[in-house]
Amino acid sequence: MARRIRVAAGSIRDPSDDILTFAAQLGCSGIILNTPDLSGRTPFGSSPIGSTYWTKPGDDDAPTHWDYLELLQLRTRIESYGLRLEGIENTPLYFYQRCILGLPGRDREIENYQETIRNLGRAGIPILGYHWMANSVWRTSKSEPARGGARTSVYDHELGRNAPLSFDREYSEAELWENYEYFIRAVLPTAQEAGVTLALHPDDPPVDSLGGVARIFRNLKGFQRAMETIAPAPNHKLDFCMGTWAEMGVDEMFAGLRYFGARGRIAYVHFRNVRGAVPCITETFIDEGDVDVVEVMKLLVEMGFDGFIIDDHVPEMPGDTLWSHRGRAYATGYIKGLLRAVESMTA
Repeated sequence: MARRIRVAAGSIRDPSDDILTFAAQLGCSGIILNTPDLSGRTPFGSSPIGSTYWTKPGDDDAPTHWDYLELLQLRTRIESYGLRLEGIENTPLYFYQRCILGLPGRDREIENYQETIRNLGRAGIPILGYHWMANSVWRTSKSEPARGGARTSVYDHELGRNAPLSFDREYSEAELWENYEYFIRAVLPTAQEAGVTLALHPDDPPVDSLGGVARIFRNLKGFQRAMETIAPAPNHKLDFCMGTWAEMGVDEMFAGLRYFGARGRIAYVHFRNVRGAVPCITETFIDEGDVDVVEVMKLLVEMGFDGFIIDDHVPEMPGDTLWSHRGRAYATGYIKGLLRAVESMTA
């Protein structure tokens, strides 16, 4: 049978020669970048790729959006290795943090975000992943012992709930929803015009609030509100993170997969596993968590999913690189083998 599902490499910020060569050797269809290191100030004719420079929000001349030429150079560089640039997930958070919090200056951020989307479309990059976490992903430990001396991460809400305020005050769930609606209704039409799909990632961990900021994408009900009531456009889909959905509970993960998968609203999948659910979760190797990954793959194939899958959040193996070549080789090989087996059984 003709394959519809692609296996790509992910969690890549800097697409170095080594990583791109490795992805090609693994037989990946392509890669997805996560918050690539683009300065936004590269002159014509030079390449930003591989640069170690990264400006921060406090810099007077920090970039406010991504430049067309840099994005085009990024895509053509990746294609030179026989890979496709499947998409980019996550702009720097400060590109739109005022939008999440509803602060003065958010309209300017929206204009800049729209320009980034237009430039992605012009450069032929089809997907932009995004999230709605004003204070990002949280873990209470990154040194939990795992199989064979590996290390992994944990979130324990009994510890996380004691954190001080991340910002000047608390931000309620009602505020986060109001701000989300304001933002997505402004940028989604731009994405439609540019031919870009916006892919929403769940809140990780999916608890009600962290650091005084509410988290609204923590259950199926929240995603249904966003995808069907607020912004039901065909180019508005999910970055379906299996691990984060499983942190809501395995039953909730399968419910979300079936609901949005059957409706063609999943752009791509973070294929990872966890043990436990909120209030305490532990990330695991792909083959030892609570999620039946065989059943997940069977569902994806049976539903006719035609996007791509990436590994995600692999445990830290002794002697590995910062990008975790060893861990990702294991996870990607497992995913490819599982996909081949399931496709053969369902042909």
